[in-house]
Amino acid sequence: MGRSSGQALQSSTALAQAADRLGYARFWVAEHHNMPAVASTNPPVLLAHLGAHTERIKLGSGGVMLPNHAPLVVAEQFALLEALHPGRIDLGIGRAPGTDGLTAQALRRHTDAMSIEDFPLHVMETMAMLGDVRPELIEALGTRQPLSATPNASSYPEVWLLGSSGYSAQMAGMLGLRYSYAHHFAPDALAAVELYRRSFQPSAALDKPHVMIATSALIAETAERAEFLAGPSRVQALALRSGMLGPIVTPEQAAERGFSEAELAAMDRLPAIKAVGTAETVVAQLRSLVEQTGADELMITGYTYDLQDRINTLEALAQNW
Repeated sequence: MGRSSGQALQSSTALAQAADRLGYARFWVAEHHNMPAVASTNPPVLLAHLGAHTERIKLGSGGVMLPNHAPLVVAEQFALLEALHPGRIDLGIGRAPGTDGLTAQALRRHTDAMSIEDFPLHVMETMAMLGDVRPELIEALGTRQPLSATPNASSYPEVWLLGSSGYSAQMAGMLGLRYSYAHHFAPDALAAVELYRRSFQPSAALDKPHVMIATSALIAETAERAEFLAGPSRVQALALRSGMLGPIVTPEQAAERGFSEAELAAMDRLPAIKAVGTAETVVAQLRSLVEQTGADELMITGYTYDLQDRINTLEALAQNW
């Protein structure tokens, strides 16, 4: 609360450096627009910065909202990132706008672009410009040949499809892509993952299904402390549902805020942070999630007022997993 965009980005850099130091495999950043609580509006710009300030961790978009952009622009940006940081770049693609309708229209510049009917074609076009040309795309393009995102690539980013629905799960499976499910704000991971695996067709990119579950966690020395630190995330979850999203409040402000019975009931259903407690409790919950879904990877996010609380959670998971 009261922090500048610059301070928020400095915190993201420190968090990425902590994840790098602790041995985590990936660090992804999101794309959101015109949101008072989110400074990450342009993943490629931020990823270039993070690549220069980390050593080995893979960096990616969680994700680029492809309907907001021309496929060529996305492919060129991520080809350039891969050239700068070879073997370290993930292109996670999503189809939601990452904002409200009016802002999405401003991004896309005309109402015809608001449709997502061409999303599968645009995904394949992006993939083709990054070295993965599919026969279905050649057929759809007719006489037009796929463009190239860079003159002479020595490697390409790893492409993921992101989602929270059956649509994205099935599409990722049919295209033979890696799939990341947004469990941190969507409830039914198992159904989506099972659909992905049933739909999976081996491809040049991937010979067998590969699932990431993105979820949220917060660890503190006691359960009571963890619940206290999770307060701001619950206030934000309520604000998001009511369209009143603002800067994140402090844990003290969240504790002092009064909640109606309806809000308390809503908070039982809202995701906020999924796993909250001591290291032992949270690790057990995350292991159970992996067992239920058969996930190949977990992506952990969290929503706290203080950066150090997020770093403490990463440290505790690294030590106790």
